[in-house]
Amino acid sequence: MVVLDEEDGEMHPLDLFLSIGLDKRTAENVLVNPKVTSNLTAVIKEACVVDGCSKTVGNLLYTVATKFPANALKHRPTLLEYIVSLKIKSPAQLDAAFAFLMNVGPETYHLKDFEEACGVGVEVSLEEVKAAINAVLEENMDALLEQRYRINVGNLCGQVRKKQPWADAKTVKEIIDARVCEILGERTADDDIKPLKKKKEKPVKVEDQPSHTSAPVTPPEEELNPFSIFPQPEENSKVHTEIFFSNGEIWRAHNKREMLEKHLKITGGKVITRFPPEPNGYLHIGHAKAMFINFGLAKERNGSCYLRFDDTNPEAEKKEYIDHIQEIVQWMGWQPFKVTYSSDYFQELYDLAVLLIQRGLAYVDHQTPEEIKEYREKKLNSPWRDRPISESLKLFDDMRRGLIEEGKATLRMKQDMQSENKNMYDLIAYRIKFTPHPHAGDKWCIYPSYDYTHCIVDSLENITHSLCTLEFEIRRPSYYWLLLALDIYQPYVWEYSRLNISNTVMSKRKLNRLVTEKWVDGWDDPRLMTLAGLRRRGVSSTSINSFIRGIGITRSDNSMIRYDRLEYHIREELNRSAPRAMVVLNPLKIVLTNLDSESRMSLDAKMWPDAPSEDASSFYKVPFTNVVYIERTDFRLKDSKDYYGFAPGKTVLLRYAFPIKCTEVIYGNDSESIVEIRAEYDPLKKTKPKGVLHWVAQPYPGVEPLKVEVRIFDKLFLSENPAELENWLADLNPTSKEVISEAYAVPSLVNAVVGDKFQFERLGYFAVDPDSTTEKLVFNRTVSLRDSYSKGGNK
Repeated sequence: MVVLDEEDGEMHPLDLFLSIGLDKRTAENVLVNPKVTSNLTAVIKEACVVDGCSKTVGNLLYTVATKFPANALKHRPTLLEYIVSLKIKSPAQLDAAFAFLMNVGPETYHLKDFEEACGVGVEVSLEEVKAAINAVLEENMDALLEQRYRINVGNLCGQVRKKQPWADAKTVKEIIDARVCEILGERTADDDIKPLKKKKEKPVKVEDQPSHTSAPVTPPEEELNPFSIFPQPEENSKVHTEIFFSNGEIWRAHNKREMLEKHLKITGGKVITRFPPEPNGYLHIGHAKAMFINFGLAKERNGSCYLRFDDTNPEAEKKEYIDHIQEIVQWMGWQPFKVTYSSDYFQELYDLAVLLIQRGLAYVDHQTPEEIKEYREKKLNSPWRDRPISESLKLFDDMRRGLIEEGKATLRMKQDMQSENKNMYDLIAYRIKFTPHPHAGDKWCIYPSYDYTHCIVDSLENITHSLCTLEFEIRRPSYYWLLLALDIYQPYVWEYSRLNISNTVMSKRKLNRLVTEKWVDGWDDPRLMTLAGLRRRGVSSTSINSFIRGIGITRSDNSMIRYDRLEYHIREELNRSAPRAMVVLNPLKIVLTNLDSESRMSLDAKMWPDAPSEDASSFYKVPFTNVVYIERTDFRLKDSKDYYGFAPGKTVLLRYAFPIKCTEVIYGNDSESIVEIRAEYDPLKKTKPKGVLHWVAQPYPGVEPLKVEVRIFDKLFLSENPAELENWLADLNPTSKEVISEAYAVPSLVNAVVGDKFQFERLGYFAVDPDSTTEKLVFNRTVSLRDSYSKGGNK
């Protein structure tokens, strides 16, 4: 029984697909894929065979729905006419049609050329087929006699197809089978025995060739070059996307040949990209990915990348943010081709809005935001949608001149209020705001929206690749709708996945709230994933870019990257670049009773673990006196076999110095807290203890070591994905920041300056903070020594 849709009386898709001769399994598989379902339904309607057709035609229509070249969609109706009229009736002819149309793209062509390429009207006689088959069998006779029925018949058919491309494939196969049988005779049992695979002979050993040498495995191209996935500018004539309208109309976005040639002449055929941040906050690590993709693609192709400030909202933008963005882009290692502002194009944007009204594709609307929302939910047109063009032109001019109150009028694009895509619901192009602009001053009181501005400025700047995150994919139809409506150049659009890192938030709104409500210490708080915060923490731009390259340019939008993975890249770089030093965070005093109180030694300590002994520059001096300090956590009263720290009666080695043995524990007045340890050192180093401790000594007898402040940072949020929590602020980690105000450091650190980085032995990697003064240095822990990512953590 044929099932009809209750609302519009159309046949159910399954019945529709069965009516063109598809088998049930194929038809059901089509329904699983919404895109193929939509394409096949459209093809059946275009071919006017909703009432059914032969299986031969139906199979060809299915192939059209799944394989038709996207850059030639305007020519699909013509091809369907040829299929339904049986002028194109074989898969070979259809493949030839696809190849022809792919080369032609959206351009016009002569039907004579098309028919010649597809073999339309060509009839291949049985004699011609047999002659081609006999010729192919003669050419392959030796192989046929050797392999007998194991010969690859498909390969023989392919050779015949080259000689007679329009011959019926089924007929060719049947004749080849018959001729093979004539030549070889009846099939025997031996013909069904699979031949034994010959073992590959081992190559003769060459004496001077190392036995362990093997050819390196070549990684995929996208790993060697993540930008290889992007097309060249001259390829930008293909259909970018299809815009489906509720009335059945379809707009197919592509650049006409003349338009593309004009663009290529202006750009010299070079890649031109843009990094377009909105100057309403500080950039975070997600922007680092956007920079890597946009600047990186331009650099890899010897092109150019704009730094464009998307400054269409005068109330949110600040000069502080503009200055920060320009500075941080440079810090990340990128050099903009040119710095521009969307506001640079306010006049051009206004003129194009007037043109849009003149073409009947925009109108001045008086609905309130609440009414617009309600009408969109109900898919209803605005009452002012069909007002006269002249009326909208006058009102838009009144808006520009400040004659209409703020909130009383907007300019809306006349798109499709009944579309299945909510981003086609007559988006706002202009709104009134009596607010001076940070860059454009007080010239304008109407400002264009992001949806109106973004695509037009991309076109005006001749951007070749407009790259953005996946949440903008749904806006692609409106992007191309506007460029098509204005008949201007269309960049190639591609969306990539957002960068989501665990235990943090990267929404600008949430970051702004953390800063303004003082949950953190400003935009550069080292606990934030802002680039300023990461830099202050001691993270370099090279390790950030290495991390971005490592995760790749993907379209998978459901992945949460663990913070450990970023730490891995940071740690890898600092391990190579950060000199070693010793700092004690929570000092416990040790008095060496067998060393004279006035004695002072100067010992060599390694700045690098593999420092050659003859290289004096790889060492720093540490004083050794009878008062040294170790970490309080490195001492306990009860010893055990698996404990390598200090304990009563136990010997440990002070790194770069001597073994010491605990002889006495001194308690405070409460008889519980330990205030001092008495010990003896082994000047001859006769003992070889397993435990090795870092330490800091008094630089001179009776003089306290260098005091520094150390800040230890942990993850800002307790949950892996706090952004999904309703009360996300309640998930803040109360111990995300620990300040140790009186740590002891070796004297060599006294000359450290802001930005210097060190590995504090056994503690982690640290960087000098801008809060440092001449009286006291402040160090931020960049990352610990522990590495959970490379030890099997979630990668």
